[in-house]
This record gives sequence, C-alpha cells and structure tokens, in this order.
Amino acid sequence: MSNQESILKTGDWIKGTSHSGELVIGYIENLDIQGRTIKAKVVTSDNKAIEGKTIPLLGKQVKKIPSTIIKNKEQIHFLIDLALSTGDEEWFFELTSKLNSMRELAEGVDEIS
Repeated sequence: MSNQESILKTGDWIKGTSHSGELVIGYIENLDIQGRTIKAKVVTSDNKAIEGKTIPLLGKQVKKIPSTIIKNKEQIHFLIDLALSTGDEEWFFELTSKLNSMRELAEGVDEIS
C-alpha cells in the first residue's frame, strides 16, 4: 500500500483494536490533522457494549478497509440497510443511485431481447 492510499479521512471504514484490546469495525467520524487520533463510530465489535458508540482510537491502531466492487443487487441491498442503520445519508443516496442504474441497465437488456 502506498503512502497516499494509507491516509485516513473522515468517512473511511476501518478495522482496528480499541484501547482495551477489543476488535472494532466502524467508520471515522472525526480525526486530527495528522491522523494520530481518530473518533470512530463502532458498527460491530467483540464488545457489544460499545457498538453504536463513538470511541477514540489512535491512528496506528486502525487500518482502512479497502473499498469493494459491488457485483449484484443483493450486495447493494445489504449495504443500503447498513447505510440506513448507520445514518449515512450520502452513502445511502450513492447506493440507491447504483441500484437504480442496475435496474435501468437490466430493463434495457430486457427490451433488446
């Protein structure tokens, strides 16, 4: 991974370890300019008590989760549900736009057949 790709920014999905050693998966809500300290919204953790909460983490404790390529509408539906549960409106609209594009493409193929 190049240095440019490893730079964390607000909204990035991350996987890391809390100060207490728990596995944390979530997204960055806020970070300092140098990226040393971040505040992450915990979506899932082996400590269920911190799920849904925003916790402080050190930048060196986390790794950015790489973006995935969406291959089918079931994946989009799952991600739309995740966007709704995390309150990420921008991501929700991005995903619904992709879903609508897939529907339009499928309808265009049906019309050609």
